[in-house]
Amino acid sequence: MEKWSLMTITVLLGLIVRWAVSFGSYSGARKPPMYGDYEAQRHWQEVTYNLPIKQWYFNTSDNNLQYWGLDYPPLTAYHSLLCAYVAKLINPDWIALHTSHGYESQSHKLFMRATVLIADLLVYIPAVVLYCCYLKETSTKKKIASVLCILLYPGLILIDYGHFQYNCVSLGFALWGVLFLSYDWDLLGSLAFCLAINYKQMELYHSLPFFCYLLGKCFQKGLTGKGLVLLTKIAFTVVASFVICWFPFCTEVEQILQVLRRLFPIDRGLFEDKVANIWCSLSVLIKIKNVLSPQSQLKLSFAFTFLSLLPACIKLTLQPSLRRFKFALASCALSFFLFSFQVHEKSILLASVPVCLIINEIPFMSTWFLLVSTFSLLPLLLKDGLLLAYVVTTLAFLTVCVTFFSIFEKTSEEDLQLKSLSLCIRGYIPSFKAFPKVIKCLFIVSIILMGILTLMSATLTPPQRLPHLFPISVSVVSCLHFLFFLLYFNAVVLWDSRNGRNQKKIS
Repeated sequence: MEKWSLMTITVLLGLIVRWAVSFGSYSGARKPPMYGDYEAQRHWQEVTYNLPIKQWYFNTSDNNLQYWGLDYPPLTAYHSLLCAYVAKLINPDWIALHTSHGYESQSHKLFMRATVLIADLLVYIPAVVLYCCYLKETSTKKKIASVLCILLYPGLILIDYGHFQYNCVSLGFALWGVLFLSYDWDLLGSLAFCLAINYKQMELYHSLPFFCYLLGKCFQKGLTGKGLVLLTKIAFTVVASFVICWFPFCTEVEQILQVLRRLFPIDRGLFEDKVANIWCSLSVLIKIKNVLSPQSQLKLSFAFTFLSLLPACIKLTLQPSLRRFKFALASCALSFFLFSFQVHEKSILLASVPVCLIINEIPFMSTWFLLVSTFSLLPLLLKDGLLLAYVVTTLAFLTVCVTFFSIFEKTSEEDLQLKSLSLCIRGYIPSFKAFPKVIKCLFIVSIILMGILTLMSATLTPPQRLPHLFPISVSVVSCLHFLFFLLYFNAVVLWDSRNGRNQKKIS
């Protein structure tokens, strides 16, 4: 009883922080003519409610795709339609065709914020609580601490409740998928991941390790017996879920192709905004867009993405375990973020949530990564007027991690999950014992650098010759961090010697 009382208080604290952030500004507030993501979500409600399904993704006189045209999968559109029905009951002006463009009021802001909170309560937060409650070989204190740290992760809070999006839905479905897989409920896990992909196409970042893990389990069972049966069931679940979600758009081939064109806008180029990936960072030195054709950029991006995620996926397929699966989720999502085509800065959340899942295993490195991932969003948060919320939530998150996980005491080779790699290196260099000291030094330098860049970005005006100096600096510094973490997560996966098969509880 005491455990659930503390868990309830923890969840309430997470909700209070979320709602406090929601009182602040949002993307595009009072900034015509396009406004921002807040208006995009409202406009999708307007479009889905007033237009027939066959027009949702097409450019028409009533649906100007240049004005926040729908570019997320069908499940997002259905969610927008559901919200629109509620909005219609409260105030029809909120979703009136054409005349509601740029609609802003306190009552509408309250409604929009409430839709995020309800989605969070229904999908993401229950998955977090259940995941942490059934962590194997973990004390009640650590379980509650894990819930608190995950729910206070500032990146997701600032984007969903500040900037304004519904990432809690797709990420929540992915969390349910991990939870189901941990109990060998593979079909439910498959369904949850398919729902995540059908809600937000960027969840494809998680799909590769997911399928590698299940394929590895099928190989273990034997593809001529139980493994083949499992593979068939999984394939049926995946196909069936996609058919159901896409059924209204399957009446014509052109309908399907148009939706796919909207979901994967290849013609938009390698990158747009100042995103903390390798292509944006390299453009400081080499103008890749000017050197390579769009087709060459796409091929280059695909090649680097594929090669960077291949080691972890091969290891996971040959030696599937739930522990490797969680690390591979973080590693592969980070590979996609760093190297894939047309990545948005908010896509770092897809790597951050898997890292949240392993915060009890590697508290120091997880905390560090989650701080960097939030820092990488700084230019966007400053643009939205969310500096105060960024500083307060980040400091609160760091305080909780230091207090409950004693992260500065968790830097030994065992705590960093680098014991196997260290032993391997010592086979060639017997005196090698540098990991803990190097990691601590890098962390201190990292925190100082992020603090200085935050202060400069918030208080100084860049030179006229270099108007994007601070956003680019944040992107490059964050990118260097992410490259380091990509190597780290892959090292943990590749040198992991633990056997995680036949686990019935989350580890």
